[in-house]
Amino acid sequence: MLLYSLLGDFMQEYDVIVVGSSVAGLRAAEQLAKKGLNVLCLDKKQEIGVPKQCGEGISLNHLRRLHIKPQRCWAVQKIKGAALYAPNGKKVEIDFGKTMGFVIERKVFEKYLAKKASKAGATIKVRSNVTSVKRIKGGVEVRVSDLFSETYKAKMVFACDGPQSSIANMLGLSIKIKPEDLDSGIQYEMTNIEFEQPELIHLWFGNNVAPRGYVWLFPKGKDHANVGVGIGAHIKGSAKAYLDKWIEKRSGIKKGSIVEVNSGVIPVGGLLEKMTSDNLIVVGDAAHQVNPIHGGGMGLAMESADIGASVAAKAFEENDFSNKVLDEYNRIWWEKYGKRLMRILQIRYMVESLNDKDFNAIAESFTGEEIMLLQSGELAKSKKLIVKKLIKKPRLVKVMLRYLTSSNANK
Repeated sequence: MLLYSLLGDFMQEYDVIVVGSSVAGLRAAEQLAKKGLNVLCLDKKQEIGVPKQCGEGISLNHLRRLHIKPQRCWAVQKIKGAALYAPNGKKVEIDFGKTMGFVIERKVFEKYLAKKASKAGATIKVRSNVTSVKRIKGGVEVRVSDLFSETYKAKMVFACDGPQSSIANMLGLSIKIKPEDLDSGIQYEMTNIEFEQPELIHLWFGNNVAPRGYVWLFPKGKDHANVGVGIGAHIKGSAKAYLDKWIEKRSGIKKGSIVEVNSGVIPVGGLLEKMTSDNLIVVGDAAHQVNPIHGGGMGLAMESADIGASVAAKAFEENDFSNKVLDEYNRIWWEKYGKRLMRILQIRYMVESLNDKDFNAIAESFTGEEIMLLQSGELAKSKKLIVKKLIKKPRLVKVMLRYLTSSNANK
């Protein structure tokens, strides 16, 4: 006990320790530091941004709200819309005629965020695997192994460490997610391939193509793209097998070279009502803060980090790091994002109930703009549109409306 007490005297102290240096953690570190807090950001990886587990698409609206100006070094391809392909090959095009987002180089983008965080005053350390987090008198103790083996103390921890957050669990906040709310994904970054309209992202649907998911092609130039697939993690068969089968049928893709392979799990549900505990805020994939339809989460994670940083600053003003104070993060997040994402989750359930004939019928009946409305979470408008467009297909109307009128959909 005496030795522990003496060691405690030399424990490095910070106001906040952020665990995980992906977009959520780096944005949190920057915003916390800008509020005058002493911040340490830890990551077990040996390099910021590596490996990437992402299709690398982000909307311009997110960047504007975050006050991040696109840089040529990481915003490599402007995107004006999307092309959606039904199982029968029918193409539905959504072209806004102006830049709506970017496909980025996420490795470069994350280092860009790391530089911003460091410039704001945060300290970042890689090769720092957090092995223990526990509450002690006056805050939280964080123990780290690997290249940098240290023990730190802080008033608060931000858990930004991925879909099954060990940090949150160590501090007593159970982060559980059902297998059916996870997608299994694999992606090849490919070059020397052939595809049309590099200003659009391309998505292929169908239960034989990607059960409970889709194949994507996110352009990074005229002959360079991320080509990947996401399927339900509970579905029999591997994501790789589905992707390889899809590529094999397309000579313009098959002839290219694979220069990088990425894989991982993607939360597409399991939204958490409670993302805080004493001395703890959970952000990003760790809190399952992802759009349930397309699995995108970069912009949402960073905006959520901003909310967390503001709530944490208030806790420091009051010198109170209890869940009673930090719970404001839950309230703000659910009001701003959570309720809409719950509605979008119901749309995901609806899409999962469709067979390939249903997908074909939707592609034949709806315009691109109407499909955008269907996935937006505007349930009342979506229901009216479904009845109007599919009046001659009563079975399909019934199937689709079953999910959009459920009790969960109206929360």
